[in-house]
Amino acid sequence: MSGQTPSVPILLQNVRIFDGTDPELREGHVLLKDGRIDAIVPAGEAPPSQAAATVVDGTRADGTLRVLMPGLIDAHAHVMLAGSTEVQLLQGGAGLAYYNGLAQARAMLMRGFTTVRDMSGDTIDLKRVLDAGLFPGPRIYPCQAGISQTSGHADFGAAYEPPTALGGASSRAEQLGMSRVADGCDRVLAAVREQLKKGASQIKVMAGGGAASSYDPLDVCQYTTDELRAAVEAAEDWGTYVSVHVYAPAGIERAVAAGVRSIEHGHLADESTIASLEHHGVWLSTQPFLEEDHEYRNPDSAEKNRLVCAGVERTYRWAREYGVKTAFGTDLLLNPAQSHLQAHMLPRLTRFGYTAAEALAMATSGNAELLALAGKRDPYRLEDGERPLGRIAEGARADVLLVEGDPTRDAELLASPEANLAVIIKDGQVYKNLLSP
Repeated sequence: MSGQTPSVPILLQNVRIFDGTDPELREGHVLLKDGRIDAIVPAGEAPPSQAAATVVDGTRADGTLRVLMPGLIDAHAHVMLAGSTEVQLLQGGAGLAYYNGLAQARAMLMRGFTTVRDMSGDTIDLKRVLDAGLFPGPRIYPCQAGISQTSGHADFGAAYEPPTALGGASSRAEQLGMSRVADGCDRVLAAVREQLKKGASQIKVMAGGGAASSYDPLDVCQYTTDELRAAVEAAEDWGTYVSVHVYAPAGIERAVAAGVRSIEHGHLADESTIASLEHHGVWLSTQPFLEEDHEYRNPDSAEKNRLVCAGVERTYRWAREYGVKTAFGTDLLLNPAQSHLQAHMLPRLTRFGYTAAEALAMATSGNAELLALAGKRDPYRLEDGERPLGRIAEGARADVLLVEGDPTRDAELLASPEANLAVIIKDGQVYKNLLSP
């Protein structure tokens, strides 16, 4: 079932509620109206009277109640890049990437991800059609092109081609809006302002080496402190923030010193560097990678991927130990056959020391706190609510999932969304309903 006018009230009655923060569930009824959570009534009290409402009863055949929870948030997604291979993107027509991105947007929503922070890719027009309700898909917080130095993580030009700073032509990746290569403070300023001009809600800069890129070892620092500060100042002038792709300690420390607010990945950090993130109030937006999540034909990239994955356990352990604000993301891209792993990666957090309830809180209210760093550039900001996403609370956005079973005790339920997500609602609009005729 898809397509219901958001103005039609929806009454979810007889449900157990995970509100996005409290691991203890409470029973009650929830009314959605005009795209917001209008009322929450405790069990034992009569459900809100709504004669015109669509009623969804959470009672299962065995008498137990389904669990209502906030829609999931992926803090590091690639909507435009997850549906196409590198060959398709670099050799195919531009339309292929957009059509595949549209299909990926629907698939993400059907996995229960009602919001994503897109961390490089030309998604602004896709965001607009999804926001208009023309196609199913999640809310998108776009960063637009990832900004890279020459030879950096988002420089996809051939080694034999002159860089743009020395008169060379833009690469295919730049033409598709995937990346922007910019060297020196002036060009970094222009690149950041270009993404803000296009509608970016946050900025992504490549501050260290990566597995998928060809020219940069994982340990290298990318961008000088002055260049990073230029990016940070340009973003702050617009009331938003910079996040950086980086794995190794030196690059993380340089980024933190420059005022970056979110470290993407960080899997090669040492203990003191992770501890310093808490001290400076910097987010760690990281991912529970396994080696098989990404396939690399290049042996160098495969080895870099192995090193990154070897750091996952200790990164999470230190983040928990030092109380670092940690966001959940998936970072799946350039391999459409693996994009379904988005649903499997959240339950993986329980392998790395988190309870199921802690994993759910991270992917709902926790990630929503990171999204809020966009300030006035937050495209879904509510003037009357500080945290409109990731919560079951009166006044919040009506992004909710009704789950078969209790995901606060068994997060693996979310790895099978086809069977276990009985209802998916975004902005008060029903996109899946297996319960009502």
